[in-house]
Amino acid sequence: MKTSLKQALKAQAHHLKPIILLGAKGLTEAVINETDIALSVHELIKVKINGAEKSDRQCIADTLCTTLHADLIQLIGHTAIIYRENKDEISRK
Repeated sequence: MKTSLKQALKAQAHHLKPIILLGAKGLTEAVINETDIALSVHELIKVKINGAEKSDRQCIADTLCTTLHADLIQLIGHTAIIYRENKDEISRK
């Protein structure tokens, strides 16, 4: 992903509130499904990852992005910014 696009997405995500909240159960199938739906609707989302060490948060964010074919834009503290282009929107334009 180009750096300029990443910077633009970071700026766009600044005002967003987390849509997905991961808790003590971690990355479950239900969380993955809800994240998939959220990405289909919004393209750019914030995911709050609670109850995990820094290295675990990175691993969770990477796994989520790999599973959903999305891009991890940024991971700051407990918040991951994830982007997946909505192919259907492009075909409708």
